[in-house]
Amino acid sequence: MKISSVCVIGGTGLIGRHVVQRLVAREVFVRVPTRRRERVKEELILLPTVDVINADVHDPRVLSRLIAPADAVINLVGILHQAGRETFERNHVELPRKIVAACREHGVKRLLHVSALKASLDAPSAYLRSKAEGESQIRSAQATGLQTTVFRPSVVYGRGDHFLNLFAKLSRLLPVVPLACADARFQPIFVEDVAHAITRSLGDPYTFGQTFNLCGPRVYSLRELVAYVCSTLGLHRKIIGLPESLGMLQAWALEHLPGKLMTRDNLYSMRLDNTCDAGFPEAFGFAPTPLEAVVPTYLAGVTPRRRYYWFRFRARR
Repeated sequence: MKISSVCVIGGTGLIGRHVVQRLVAREVFVRVPTRRRERVKEELILLPTVDVINADVHDPRVLSRLIAPADAVINLVGILHQAGRETFERNHVELPRKIVAACREHGVKRLLHVSALKASLDAPSAYLRSKAEGESQIRSAQATGLQTTVFRPSVVYGRGDHFLNLFAKLSRLLPVVPLACADARFQPIFVEDVAHAITRSLGDPYTFGQTFNLCGPRVYSLRELVAYVCSTLGLHRKIIGLPESLGMLQAWALEHLPGKLMTRDNLYSMRLDNTCDAGFPEAFGFAPTPLEAVVPTYLAGVTPRRRYYWFRFRARR
């Protein structure tokens, strides 16, 4: 399948920016709708084959016009916290339904969709249940001739992430880090690896109708990840795992603060191990990047030794 034009919905987010840059490297024309065009003027607007458009993708008429000239659509929209109109239902369920309808209307044959690891209709959190409902919208489209692929990444890290960077901020501010769900398990994956898998799948018939779980090479407890962040920053911090009742109280307090650092629904998600049952999919032809090869370069700054480790890994040596 030849793809020369792609509409990337959610293209201004962490994963989206990397996906767009990889598409540009392949000389693909990319349309990126956003509500705040100026916010990405330095990262995306200056790229040669990218058209960043001020648009509300939740408006079906606007969405239809955006998708009409595309050969493929990549949906990366996702929110971790609900606020006002920005609900899980609106972003994870209704939007995929509208995207599928627009693809059918204009004869777009290729749709890639990013969901979440452990999404299921009976999951303990509203976030994971809504992601599962969104997946069902995508899979139902496969039966009507739309070639779809679903990606379910574990927690994604990289420069500008909202996961490890959050713990870095807290570790710099607090002498003691109180941690809810300290034993929750994660298998973090590098943002560039997610973007690589998505763009590699774009025209590959093998990936049509498939769902891929994407995880990094190693499993960590949340306590281990926070300890690693502290070590990388050269900080000595005591990490205290909170019992469930205090963890819920902490989350309740944080979800009422500006920015919603954490919510009770986040804790419900962490009741499930955010890990893969199998290795990284061989279909993509590369091994996932170790967290230790990347995180020091953006949390603690780049040193010659850290740059050497990064280049050595990339060279597979």
